[in-house]
Amino acid sequence: MKIGLEKRKVISGYVFILPWMLGFLAFLVYPLVMSFYMGFRKMTSVSGMEMEYIGWENFSRAVLKDIYFIPLFYDAIRNAFVEIPLILVFSFFMAMLLNHEVFGRAFFRGAFFLPVVIGSGFVMEQLLGQGVGALQTVAADPSVVNTGVTNGLQIPDVIARYLSPEMYGNLTDILGRLTIMFWKTGIQILLFLAGLQGISESLYESAKCDGATPWEMFWKITFPLMTPVLLLNAIFTLVDSFTDIRNQVILYIKQVAFTNIEMGYASALGWIYFVFVFILVVLIFAFTRKRVVYTGM
Repeated sequence: MKIGLEKRKVISGYVFILPWMLGFLAFLVYPLVMSFYMGFRKMTSVSGMEMEYIGWENFSRAVLKDIYFIPLFYDAIRNAFVEIPLILVFSFFMAMLLNHEVFGRAFFRGAFFLPVVIGSGFVMEQLLGQGVGALQTVAADPSVVNTGVTNGLQIPDVIARYLSPEMYGNLTDILGRLTIMFWKTGIQILLFLAGLQGISESLYESAKCDGATPWEMFWKITFPLMTPVLLLNAIFTLVDSFTDIRNQVILYIKQVAFTNIEMGYASALGWIYFVFVFILVVLIFAFTRKRVVYTGM
């Protein structure tokens, strides 16, 4: 029995995602179900993990009564919508530069990807704890916010003395964000590079024969063919931003769960946060469905 090309592609796709599906079933399904179950309950005994059913009280408390969750949630959304476009634009621009034959191209490719290797997880947390970047951590009292000192990009003293305290604080915060964002563009640059190298040179040669300028070739060839990679990077950056170790909502949920020992309420907070991010991802897919160019489909 012969298998058609389309069916072979489908089978290859399922084989490709099979390890992830097995890992999801083995390690994520039970925690997800358990956290949803705990979101409707209140823990009465920590030693025996005894809980009582309280309905939607945890969710209503998060939205209507908690004076810390909504402000932290708003800040996380604001920071994400500021950082995500900057990360995408910067990584796309750097990928365009690194795609050309320039001296030291391999070195610069490695230099931009190096922070992905050394600047993740515990290493990044320790760096930020020393004040690298504009780190904010939720203190024991969530109303107290500790702000780290920017050890990355700094305002020279010659310029700083002529700035007002408010302007100096805003510029310091921007530079701190830029320091962190430069560290977080390695994967995006790598994906954009892969997409750029997948565009056939014959398209550019044909456009040149027709008298197209580099600017026209970018908007008529490069950008449309890069929209699938742009969508992938947008989703990745969105999820990465909302699950970042600097994210105040994540820190607050961890504090509620493991410091205040309110597992049920922390589960409700986590599900509210998860549903919001999931809805954002769905909206992005819905908005870009007719704007993404898939070639060879």
